[in-house]
Amino acid sequence: MISNLPAQWDLEADVVAIGSGIGGLSAAITAHEHGSSAIVLERADKVGGVTALSLGEVWVAGNHHEEALGVEDSADSGFRYLKRLAMGYGDDVAMLNLVTNAREALRYFEDTIGLRMEAIRGCPDYYYGTSNDAVREGRLLECLPFEAASLGEWQEKTRISPLVPYAMTHHDMFSRGGAANMMKWDYELMAERLTQDVRCLGAGLVAYFVKGVLDRGIPMKTGVNVVGLIGDGERVVGVHAVEDGKDIYIKANKGVVVAVSSYERNQGFNKTVGSSLDLESMVFSTVDGAHFRMAGPFGGRVARVPDITGLGFHVVGEEDEEGKPLWRSALQPIGLPHVIVVNRAGKRFGNEAFYRDILYAVDAIHGGTQTHPNMPCWAVLDSQQREKYPFASVMPGQEIPEGMAIKADSLAELAAKTGIDAEGLAATVARFNHYAEKGEDPDFGRGTHVWSAWMCGDPYNKPHPNFGTLEKGPFYAVPLHRFGGSAIAAAGLLADHHCRAIGWDDQPIPGLYVAGNSVARMDTGATMQSGVSNARGMTHGYLAGRHAAGVPSRQLQAEIDRGALDAL
Repeated sequence: MISNLPAQWDLEADVVAIGSGIGGLSAAITAHEHGSSAIVLERADKVGGVTALSLGEVWVAGNHHEEALGVEDSADSGFRYLKRLAMGYGDDVAMLNLVTNAREALRYFEDTIGLRMEAIRGCPDYYYGTSNDAVREGRLLECLPFEAASLGEWQEKTRISPLVPYAMTHHDMFSRGGAANMMKWDYELMAERLTQDVRCLGAGLVAYFVKGVLDRGIPMKTGVNVVGLIGDGERVVGVHAVEDGKDIYIKANKGVVVAVSSYERNQGFNKTVGSSLDLESMVFSTVDGAHFRMAGPFGGRVARVPDITGLGFHVVGEEDEEGKPLWRSALQPIGLPHVIVVNRAGKRFGNEAFYRDILYAVDAIHGGTQTHPNMPCWAVLDSQQREKYPFASVMPGQEIPEGMAIKADSLAELAAKTGIDAEGLAATVARFNHYAEKGEDPDFGRGTHVWSAWMCGDPYNKPHPNFGTLEKGPFYAVPLHRFGGSAIAAAGLLADHHCRAIGWDDQPIPGLYVAGNSVARMDTGATMQSGVSNARGMTHGYLAGRHAAGVPSRQLQAEIDRGALDAL
């Protein structure tokens, strides 16, 4: 263990939480509620982290809101769901720990900080219909609208998202046809909430936790860059940070919780810790792998599961808060009617309406030619799409900005302009159109997942929410780029069931905890399911805060004693 004690300490708390997303905030609150002082350090100038950029979904199997709706579910069923989909890449104990304690953490924060959650009606698990342990609705929760004025001076310092309509709930959007029917949304309600700064989705979720921190007088410091951890030769006892260009040393009497998200904005880490090339990203530049740099010198062990490579695009003219191009996920637009995705051969290579399918194919390697056959790729759409549906922020009937897409009067001309194989494209569109009229996809199973129709489709479209022919010119090809998983990374720091960081000797590193996307996804393995990331952050922070405060959770052991693992 390193010994690098400073000559003096500038600040002191029992628990130092690094990062102000749901993981860091929940750790600080939990530690405080269990009799320990806490402080939250944030590198950026706003709090909220990646949580604030999300749709705010929280996946909790067997939660009490399901029970109130009459939905039959249990943590056991949620555990089986994760285990099956983890494909052997996860760890049984870690998965059981997550589903067991997520329910406890949810109730805890509802009772303690006034978090108000409800089930997202009609929102199914990804694999509902293909897994006996998936449910039609109830596991996916979202917060009730939050009045940001209650944050006082922190109202402007708490992050909102430029990417999601954070003044609307899922109910507000999907009761009126979802993203495919944005023109039908209640814009009077949206305007009222924006005027009053009432926040929903991820911006609302994290605001509840910011309020919980403020109500307890827990200090939050922004603009503080933690450059390293401090040890006394036996345990981690503090942090070395830089604030306003000056070194400061903060003592942690009971523990440091690293909850700084992932490494998505660090291309070197994307390539070498993960296996993704040239990722564009929706997250801010501080999400650059600081957890590895902090824990590495103390022996923090890194583990990884399969990458989550996405597809995204840039609407010309849109910029993020740092003045850089604002990148948007293609998850929803490419699942709409009258849209397909093709590679340079003009062929489809996955189910566009279910990103878990198509995105695994993005970086497939053809061993015979040593190439990525599916990159580059394009979203190809026709004028029916432009007349009916938005494409991200480009509204129906609005011309796609110059430089965002290639436009042509015919498919042959589109192929010539893009370099796509003309014969391959013509054959692909003809085959897709034939089956689209029936609402079928024998090649890739588009439309077979209930979640796909709910999230990516138009419920008013016939014969199926995800199908529509491509036959009306002009046609468009939007170049798609590799896109990060909104900071949900392949690799992270290995942790035990109390969220203590684990060293290469398989032993906990005394005084060092990790939470959220800084943690290796052994509790999900190859699984990705909306709401799991926020649930992990909330649960990890809860577990780390309890253990650091000397009151560790006993829920996992109780489940093991009950035989939860033996029943598989």
